[in-house]
Amino acid sequence: MDLDDRISSYRALQTRDTRFDGRLFIGVTSTGIYCRPICPARTARIENCEFYPSAAAAQQQGFRPCLRCRPESAPGGGAWRGSSDTVARALALFADAGLHDEAGLAFVAARLQVSTRQLRRLFQQHLGASPVSVLQTRRILFAKQLIHETRLPMTSVAMAAGFGSVRRFNETFKAMYQRPPGALRRDAGIAAEGEEMELRLRYQPPYDWPAMLATCRALPGVAVVSEREYRRSVRSGAASGTVRVWHDPARHCLKVGVRLSDVRALPDVIERVQRRFDTAADIHAINTHLSLDSLLAPLVVQRPGLRAPGRWDDFETDVLALLSVHAGDGWRGASVALVALCGEALPEALGLPGLGHTFPDPGRGAAADLSALPIAPSGRAALKALAQAAQRDGAAFVRHDSDAFACDDPGLLGRSAAWRPWRAYAAQHLFHSPMKTFIIQQEEIA
Repeated sequence: MDLDDRISSYRALQTRDTRFDGRLFIGVTSTGIYCRPICPARTARIENCEFYPSAAAAQQQGFRPCLRCRPESAPGGGAWRGSSDTVARALALFADAGLHDEAGLAFVAARLQVSTRQLRRLFQQHLGASPVSVLQTRRILFAKQLIHETRLPMTSVAMAAGFGSVRRFNETFKAMYQRPPGALRRDAGIAAEGEEMELRLRYQPPYDWPAMLATCRALPGVAVVSEREYRRSVRSGAASGTVRVWHDPARHCLKVGVRLSDVRALPDVIERVQRRFDTAADIHAINTHLSLDSLLAPLVVQRPGLRAPGRWDDFETDVLALLSVHAGDGWRGASVALVALCGEALPEALGLPGLGHTFPDPGRGAAADLSALPIAPSGRAALKALAQAAQRDGAAFVRHDSDAFACDDPGLLGRSAAWRPWRAYAAQHLFHSPMKTFIIQQEEIA
């Protein structure tokens, strides 16, 4: 890092600038601890500070996480900031497949059609650490978040965070925090079986919650949208359950309540919530970039907290899109019928009002008799083919494309090249704009 970068990074620390939270981590050589730039502790001298682009980079250099500012609480978990689509997709694939170590690197590299060497180089370039270091850091910080914010037993915390054994979990925490994990818990109470786990997902403010909530689609039995929260059934592997999401603007976070039949599915569910509600966006960098365009600048000023919502599940979204084509206005009834035919019933202890089934997975869709589905035979055949293809391809990669931009105005489409890699955010601003000089084809998101 050159002198100018060190000075600007140190100024962010001195002023506790929230714009850098999750983008910058500071290792203090005199204490061996690394912090977020908003840490309330007394600011260290600049000669005692080392600056890192990720928590993993700081931990790779031997620094321990600060117990005051809690790096696991940084927006996006401090796991990913940057513009490399390959790194972002790799992290999502690691999370989707539940991979935490070197063994999964070749699998992810092959899915992304890059070499393992290239993937390591990109992680080092954008995050300052190797893929394994990033994954291990994310696992440790997620476990610490569970210790602080839930009443899960330590055995369940270890399982949810992906540790192979409680012994390994205890050893890791003693080495990292110089105390056993139980000593980090303020509340000694233990959650009852089936109790809702409540976690906080921090974001960089501002956040336009009403606009985001408006992108959520209700589906009887599967998803409910109220004035203040979104709740839905969830499925991850063999596990099922429910999730609630609501906004806590005072703490700059979304609160997430989760009930699961298997706590090991928790990381996948949280990852999906983060992607669906775009909590890890570097909104200040995005707004600054889009504001360089005179068309977008006033729109960004009007609604600076707009985000680009992601999909909860590719297969679910594609099925609902197919049903809307083949059933028209009757797509909702066809969806309810499909869920009744091959959805999985939720255990009564895990249900919430209005939620009774999970949306069918590709395997159930491929095996089901769809003859009773109230759509044309061609639609049933297309749905069967979609389910068979998704089943054949294995675990789907859940997309959140920050550069997605569908537009039928040639002039606007050409202009949009300068908005990359954040055209999806530009589309949100245009979609909410009163101007009528363009047509944005806004995809409905499940």
